[in-house]
Amino acid sequence: MTQLDTKLVHGLPIDDNATGAVNPPIYNSSTYAFETVASMPRWDYARSGNPTREFLERQIAQLEHGTRGFAFASGLAAIHAVLSIFAPGDRVVVGSNIYGGTYSLFNEHFRRWGLLGTPVDTQDEKALEYAMRGDDSTPPAKAVYVETLTNPLLHVNDIAAIARIAHRYGAIVIVDNTFVTPYLQQPLDLGADIVIHSATKYLAGHSDVIAGLAVVRDDVLGERVYYAQNRLGGVLAPEGCDAVRRGMQTLALRLERQQENALVIARHLLAHPYVGDVHYPGIHGEPVAAKGLRGCGGVLSFEVAPGLDPADILDHLRIFRLAVSLGAVESLAELPARMTHFELSREERLNVGISDELIRLSIGIEDVRDLVDDLDQAFDFARERARRRTAGDVRVSAAI
Repeated sequence: MTQLDTKLVHGLPIDDNATGAVNPPIYNSSTYAFETVASMPRWDYARSGNPTREFLERQIAQLEHGTRGFAFASGLAAIHAVLSIFAPGDRVVVGSNIYGGTYSLFNEHFRRWGLLGTPVDTQDEKALEYAMRGDDSTPPAKAVYVETLTNPLLHVNDIAAIARIAHRYGAIVIVDNTFVTPYLQQPLDLGADIVIHSATKYLAGHSDVIAGLAVVRDDVLGERVYYAQNRLGGVLAPEGCDAVRRGMQTLALRLERQQENALVIARHLLAHPYVGDVHYPGIHGEPVAAKGLRGCGGVLSFEVAPGLDPADILDHLRIFRLAVSLGAVESLAELPARMTHFELSREERLNVGISDELIRLSIGIEDVRDLVDDLDQAFDFARERARRRTAGDVRVSAAI
């Protein structure tokens, strides 16, 4: 049996041609000819299936140890298709700290169609069990939706524990595995039923394609997700499929460097005089391996110390790019309160721990010394700007 790194490079052959091509072709055809009226061809119309897409879908299913994979035009398209398998009146327990776009999809789109969402701290097993069970006025939940590492606070969800609780009540577990990829965790092995990726991020890895992937544990769920994919039609185009496939070939190399850099930066920030809390799994001694993680990825976040304006830091970075998204070879920085999580009201953000001073970093593969220097010069600029603003206030000036 081949190991994961080899599977990333080679995938699974789909026997689509006999040319001997090392890489699978990009099939741009929108339709495929029938041999006869009575024939049932493997591919007939590209929305329903495409050889280039099938290669990627089989590869992600292999990597996540699932039965079937699906490629979508974006991560949110994948989430939309998965959530569309539920019926009006169904209830889904949702992790209270999730990506802003997912929050919006639950609360602004699916709520209109009668899908009920119950937010809960999924690290609190008692609270999760209570939410799953329901009560006289609330039906039992049909599913729980969580992120492996929460965005942007990097809390570690124990997928195995969550699955045990959910399955006790006959519910399925949906895991957004974007932040760690199958290289660092395979949630289906821990009891999850559906895994979702924004393949735009680590899997593709180069900020050059928008894509989403989903993998299911069994064929029953597979048929339901395929129906949503085929009928809603949010499929990933062949060129995008090939870009994700090509990116995944170097995932192991990139992610090892990214999390190596991230750990150095997290430790640097932890000792920094102008930084409050640092959010990075394991940095405070959390036993992440016990929760099924083989690494902590390349995303971290931190609170700017009182007196400094986080915008002064972000606006004066030179190597880090001020941009949303994550997981690419270049390092990115953003302010969740104004960028990735603007869909939440300030009260909602503060309730889940997303302060106005929180900065999220996605660490790339650059020389980590340059990244540390870039952060330090931006902090120095922000400190000087704050000193000038507060020159008349001795107490604040002394603090910074």
